Amino acid sequence: MRWSVLDAPLDSSGRGRGEHRAPAALRAAGLLDLLGAADAGTVDALITDPVRDPETGVIGVDQVRRAGRSIAARVTALLDAGRHPLVLGGDCAILPGTLQGLPAGFDLWFLDAHLDFEDGRTSPTGEGADMGLSIVTDHGPAGVLDREGPLVDPDQVYLLGHRPLDRAAPEGREALRVDPAVHLVPATRLRGADAAPVGRDLAVGTTPAWLHLDLDVLDPLVLPAVSYPEPGGLDWADLIALTRPLVHSGRLIGMSVTDFNADEDPDGRHAERIAHSLAELLAD
Repeated sequence: MRWSVLDAPLDSSGRGRGEHRAPAALRAAGLLDLLGAADAGTVDALITDPVRDPETGVIGVDQVRRAGRSIAARVTALLDAGRHPLVLGGDCAILPGTLQGLPAGFDLWFLDAHLDFEDGRTSPTGEGADMGLSIVTDHGPAGVLDREGPLVDPDQVYLLGHRPLDRAAPEGREALRVDPAVHLVPATRLRGADAAPVGRDLAVGTTPAWLHLDLDVLDPLVLPAVSYPEPGGLDWADLIALTRPLVHSGRLIGMSVTDFNADEDPDGRHAERIAHSLAELLAD
């Protein structure tokens, strides 16, 4: 599988947080050479407007729309050319643009410590990254996408690695928003010897699939350089054991990687570890 690396340096806080420097940091760590990947360049995805839109509740919503269109166009062009896109974020607000670039009828393997199912009213931050999964399943704020309806059917979404849900807790309101059709596999079921069997079960089938990796699915003891760390996550061995069957299933059409905060990695050691782990995962 030949990968084409596309940078999408979108930080949905609009304040220049370190996620928008992640693609450059991973390139500096040698990712393209490690993968033997083609360079697909950089898409115009910067968000510089930190103002929360009163109508949608999304920070910098006009720039988010523009970034989504740009990402979608480049992803579509790569797929049409027979390439496998590897989209480097940025944060999870790249997801709607990425999925807009895909042909209809795919599964989404979504690895994240968080549910990303807020909307413009419930999100405490207004960041598009809080709402990525709700937007693409048609449960997010209206007007962020250029078209109506879901980009992916909720029944084709597999949310993997989130921390256990407590719907009765005050912070559990987001869990109540999750579409019941979404398949939920918490981090507690993906550690140690359990990771690989889950990956093998998910890999069965013939439907094309997209793999989205939010790096905060890893435990902060393993990768602290993320903006919203959550304890109780996976380690590198769990992540690779889970995702290797997905990568080699013959179903994968592309992948996105988000939420590495390069500002929290001054010596580059975490970028190097991410680059080498992605190479281990994605190598033929």
